[in-house]
Amino acid sequence: MQPVDQKDPSCGSAGNDPDVMNGSTSPVASGRAYDPVCGMMLAASTAKSRAEHDGQTYYFCCGGCQAKFLANPSLYMTRTDRPTPPNVPSAPVAHGTIYICPMHPQIQRGGAGSCPICGMALEPQGIPEAEGTSPELRDMTRRFLVGALLAAPIFVIEMGGHLAVLNLDHFVSTAASMWIQFALATPIVLWCAWPFFQRAWTSVLNRSPNMFTLIAFGVGASYAYSLVATFAPELFPETLRQHGSLIPVYYEAAAVVTVLVLLGQVLELRARAKSALRWARVPM
Repeated sequence: MQPVDQKDPSCGSAGNDPDVMNGSTSPVASGRAYDPVCGMMLAASTAKSRAEHDGQTYYFCCGGCQAKFLANPSLYMTRTDRPTPPNVPSAPVAHGTIYICPMHPQIQRGGAGSCPICGMALEPQGIPEAEGTSPELRDMTRRFLVGALLAAPIFVIEMGGHLAVLNLDHFVSTAASMWIQFALATPIVLWCAWPFFQRAWTSVLNRSPNMFTLIAFGVGASYAYSLVATFAPELFPETLRQHGSLIPVYYEAAAVVTVLVLLGQVLELRARAKSALRWARVPM
């Protein structure tokens, strides 16, 4: 085993090479290769480090990945003896697509997956041959539309009781308002906000708290508190009770926060898609 071109830049520096951005996943046909350690797809001609093993050349984004490979090559080998990125699904990947984490651009893979830092779904950087709306954008848009339709009446009922102009208390009692909000907020929290809870849990497992950790904590806390106030009001002290011995609920807060975050995700994903389209049209 013979190392070649040993260097020690920070891992991932090769991922910003323009040739890599528009490359193929086939190293034989297009001069691209995978770093067998970190899984980054890079251009073989501009790889920072490389090593020979069993008559085959392996390419690395930095000297650190090369050193790990040389220390235990069998750990990073596949059955076909071809370097492939770890944690990349076996599903077919669109030609010329690199997947990148929106929150951590240094995480790049040759296929769809999740970010090891924040757990966020990786998005394609650049435009693959089969253009179209990303699955995540479609999913977030659908969740936003459903959440907005359900959150609108919650907001009107809750705020209408505090505005003298609307004075909805004469039409909807406090108890009825609470149960209506519960019925409408439950699908928002348990379905519309479900991706946020998944990403928050992943961030906890990876010890890398992020904005989804805060969002899930806030939405979950307000919804859980409201559930207890709805079904077990006797657990609260008398000083918190309002009309009809009811406890104030915060379904409206959980629903509105979820919808606003979903709106932000939709706008971000659309902006990223437009940026990728403009990038794909820039001549290299």
